[in-house]
Amino acid sequence: MRFFQFAGILGCTTAAFISIAPIQVEAATFKVTSGVTSIDRDHEDILKSIGLNLTGSNNTVAPIPSNYLVGFNIDSATNFTFSDEGGFTPLSGTIEHTGTVTFNDNITVGDFSIGFVPGRTVKDASGFVLRDTYSLNTILFDLSIPEPVAFDGENLTIPDVKLLVSPEFANILQKPDLTGLFAGTARIDAQVVAVPEPDSVLAVLAAGAALLATRFYKIKCT
Repeated sequence: MRFFQFAGILGCTTAAFISIAPIQVEAATFKVTSGVTSIDRDHEDILKSIGLNLTGSNNTVAPIPSNYLVGFNIDSATNFTFSDEGGFTPLSGTIEHTGTVTFNDNITVGDFSIGFVPGRTVKDASGFVLRDTYSLNTILFDLSIPEPVAFDGENLTIPDVKLLVSPEFANILQKPDLTGLFAGTARIDAQVVAVPEPDSVLAVLAAGAALLATRFYKIKCT
């Protein structure tokens, strides 16, 4: 057997191996792009009990589900990313919103930002907070560890997140004993897109090159 014939057989064998070699699936990264964050109706009643009466809203949307109190659009400035490892693992960034609510005709808060702040010590808090960026520019609520999330690769639902009055908000209200008070629940319904990672891009390119090589060798082998 001549060398070039041996090389041809070896090439065909290699191409066949490449075509059937399994590709390892790693955890993917996703970015929130749009959606709605909704506050339940109990939130209004609880705030009334501490002297905060909802007297207006602006640029809000229909909540999800419809029996909730109010919804806030997730804004395009959102850069929150997470991994599907373990179902849902937050990575970085914030979820930005549009819309405001007014209490007692003189306190307007909104354009909320949800993000992680290390070192939060409020009991039962997750480290994620809901911050007002409209007027007070402070953390209003610490968020509890969320219930199991639902994620299908395109839609992310985080239900029953408890809102706990932050020490900052309690001090603004001049009622520091309210710190940690359960003030209702929130729900996030978001649309997401996959974020290509450098390694995955290289893997796609490598797979494409392998496919082309397979076709080339099949032509030569025939």
